[in-house]
Amino acid sequence: MKLSTKQIAHLRGLAHNLNPVVMIGNSGLTENVMKEIELNLNAHELIKVQVAGDDRDARKAIFEEICNKTNAIAVHHIGKQLVFYRSSSTVKESAKVVIPKL
Repeated sequence: MKLSTKQIAHLRGLAHNLNPVVMIGNSGLTENVMKEIELNLNAHELIKVQVAGDDRDARKAIFEEICNKTNAIAVHHIGKQLVFYRSSSTVKESAKVVIPKL
């Protein structure tokens, strides 16, 4: 799924008020963390993840790895906050997050 920049901006706006549902600690991106991310993407579609640590390159690598492993769309990465979106269904009526057609 490919989103336009305006659709990504819309998702970023929706994610602004979200609290992180997954925290990645010093152990990094473990199998259990990936399970939690999968579970929350299925439940909420749009999630915010917080990463501990000050290594910017490590956070970028985690951001890309989560996108690759979950087929999620990278919405936003600012500081220690990562935002991901993945539609949990193809039926528009049951979608939890409505993305405008632009």
